[in-house]
Amino acid sequence: MQDIDWTKIMVGEEKWGFLVEIAIRTILMYFIILIGLRLLGKRGVRQLSVFEMVVIISLGSAAGDPMFYKEIGLMVPVAIFAIIVSAYRLTTYLMAKSKGFDDLVEGKATYFIEEGMFSVNEFRKETLAQDEFFSELRQQGVSHLGQVKTAILETSGCVSIFFFPDNEVKPGLPILPKAFDTASTIITQDGKYACSFCGKVETISKGQETDCKNCNHNEWVMADHQPRIQ
Repeated sequence: MQDIDWTKIMVGEEKWGFLVEIAIRTILMYFIILIGLRLLGKRGVRQLSVFEMVVIISLGSAAGDPMFYKEIGLMVPVAIFAIIVSAYRLTTYLMAKSKGFDDLVEGKATYFIEEGMFSVNEFRKETLAQDEFFSELRQQGVSHLGQVKTAILETSGCVSIFFFPDNEVKPGLPILPKAFDTASTIITQDGKYACSFCGKVETISKGQETDCKNCNHNEWVMADHQPRIQ
């Protein structure tokens, strides 16, 4: 039975001394990354839009290889960092000067809910699923759409919500799972019902089959009108 070569298992084809070089390279790259992020400015590290995510991934990719490949000198990532930071600064400058260029790079904020109803056409443009959006609303204390005056999907992916005052809350589509899952085309009692697709509220009589006047869907949920619990 061959002897186990622990040196090869632990450090591969290199010698133990290469670990010292890796430590030095890693420390130097750490400070290069720190300086690079600092040069990006506060906007670059506050939140990550799609554009900023590309920049961060590029910096991480440039920083990784020099840490453990001795064939790559440290001036290579320094040059890459300088190019990425310069490109970032130029892009943000052009974004500040041109609204059209800003929209092209980062996109536009999307109004998902207005006056307690889904903006169906806007919602269809995004890849966000209804369940995922409802989850975002529930985490901010929303139990039905009638509590929400406006909900905006920001370019960062966050959802901004503006609420009706308690005395102005209107009947709306419930988004709690147990209530929403009762959606049906069959109306079992008179009352106000919300379209399960767009949230439009209509008064429907028992046994009546109705298509939504806003989106033409025909599944309804008994509308909720409770104020938001804060």
